[in-house]
Amino acid sequence: MKRVKDIMTQNPACCTPETSLQEVAHMMLEHDCGEIPVVDSEQSRRPIGVITDRDIVCRAVAQGKNTLTLTAADCMTNPCLTVSPDNSLDECVRVLEESQIRRVPVVDAGGACCGIVAQADIARTAKKQVGELVQKVSA
Repeated sequence: MKRVKDIMTQNPACCTPETSLQEVAHMMLEHDCGEIPVVDSEQSRRPIGVITDRDIVCRAVAQGKNTLTLTAADCMTNPCLTVSPDNSLDECVRVLEESQIRRVPVVDAGGACCGIVAQADIARTAKKQVGELVQKVSA
């Protein structure tokens, strides 16, 4: 049985609530991703939220806010759901479907962010689940 640790992207880029929105966007560009976990500190790496490219558009750009003065805390979604590296792929898919989210941070036994799972990761390994996942997340 596939586990989250088998498909997750390890050691994802993370930011803190104080990280500027411009830096968050730069991280997304640099790491070719659409979500950055927001952690309480660089040392603990405990997720307290996430910030997506859509969060930036809907909570800042579309509202005409000055994105150069905003931080991750101004646009992030919190609290965030997480999964464990030892969770089954089925359990991870269930979390994504029930919460209608496209990505989920992975936390280790100490609560630190050690990975992230996106729909694309599931698509590469569990082709038969993808259609149902996309349909339920997009509903």
